[in-house]
Amino acid sequence: MITPNAPYDVVIFGGGPAGSTAATLLARAGKKVIVLEREEFPRFKIGESLLPGCMAIFERLGVKEKLDARFIIKHGAEIATTCGKFSLKFYFKDGMDVPCPTSYQVTRAEFDKMLLDHSEETGAEVRLLTKVTKVDFDGEGATVHIEPTNAGGSGEATTVRGRYIIDATGRNSLLGSKFGLKQAYSHLQKFAVYAHYEDVDREAGIDGTLVRVIRGEDRWFWMIPLTPTRMSIGVVVDIATFKKARKTPEAFLDEALAEQPVLLERMTRARRDGEVHAAGDYSYRNTRLAGERWLLAGDAAGFIDPVFSTGVFMSLLSGEQAAEAILVALAAPKRGQHRFQAYEKNFHQVMDLYLKFVTGWYSQEFIEVFVNPERRLKLPQAINSILAGNMTPSWRVRWRLAVFYVVVWLQQRLTICPRLDLTPGAPQYPFHPAPMPTP
Repeated sequence: MITPNAPYDVVIFGGGPAGSTAATLLARAGKKVIVLEREEFPRFKIGESLLPGCMAIFERLGVKEKLDARFIIKHGAEIATTCGKFSLKFYFKDGMDVPCPTSYQVTRAEFDKMLLDHSEETGAEVRLLTKVTKVDFDGEGATVHIEPTNAGGSGEATTVRGRYIIDATGRNSLLGSKFGLKQAYSHLQKFAVYAHYEDVDREAGIDGTLVRVIRGEDRWFWMIPLTPTRMSIGVVVDIATFKKARKTPEAFLDEALAEQPVLLERMTRARRDGEVHAAGDYSYRNTRLAGERWLLAGDAAGFIDPVFSTGVFMSLLSGEQAAEAILVALAAPKRGQHRFQAYEKNFHQVMDLYLKFVTGWYSQEFIEVFVNPERRLKLPQAINSILAGNMTPSWRVRWRLAVFYVVVWLQQRLTICPRLDLTPGAPQYPFHPAPMPTP
């Protein structure tokens, strides 16, 4: 039971990947930590394809063996086009300065619960079905007002004290809303519709583990293998496109898939398992990520489009770095403020790096160059490095990325790479499905 006004070193709002990562590291360092999560776990969540940049964090958390035992090993990604004429496979092992040659494809409900359970096993206090209603800061920390959620939490409304606060409450960031920090990206007003499917065909071997991203004229699709038989499939369009269609998310997804031969060839036996989900207006950043007694982490800090699978990586990375900054602050408050500033600066730099990629992704010229990379200059290996989660690229990566963007700029004015007609067309690459697992 929570003791009213109990003095915690750190109070963490939210038990997703950012919150659980910070909680584990702080508890392991001997700090008194409580995680307040308003939902019950497990719960459905999107963002199922992870980057190799996550692997070092998993090792540090001590969860890699648990993940190895449960989830599919991911070896890379495939970028294809809806016209069926182009397909490019990235294997992380071929990347330049890639931190690890593999990652995971995960079912988020199970993955998130595994991380949060691990936090509790490490020594963090975890309270589910508990929502934060108010936060009052003072010179010594913060008083956090909490109460059970309407979903059935136990206990009464009370308060807890924390010397520092980590807000990991997701895109509806509690502190971001409190201080009016949220800034949306007007050019990334997108809408995603997605569901899980059983018995979707996939390629044999490691190619069957690749996340598949298919670029269309005004939309893109993802296909993420989650288990030997289960796959996450979704489509992303402009919000205006979805509204204009005047369809339910379920009808919109069914129609969008039915129009794409490059997807249909793998879905002849597929059946949707579970409801169709939708999310919109999800690209944003908070203008401040740190205060005297608080930090924003994970999606509460910002989120840049799902296309390059950066969401969970950014959550884990920010959770790790937030914990490190607070450990310094607990030992030496003045030094801690410098670490808070460094934390904020680093997160913005990483967001800027991916924002440039994502903004480019939605231009015709970017995808024309992307699927026709210049191999003599090792441009694919440099791009692979960033997409794998290398946040400190070396000079040999940076100059190649600069060349890539120059080629994209030239493609707007000249025909450097073949022009693409991204209207749906028949697949022109042979597809040999792997045998379906025996029940």
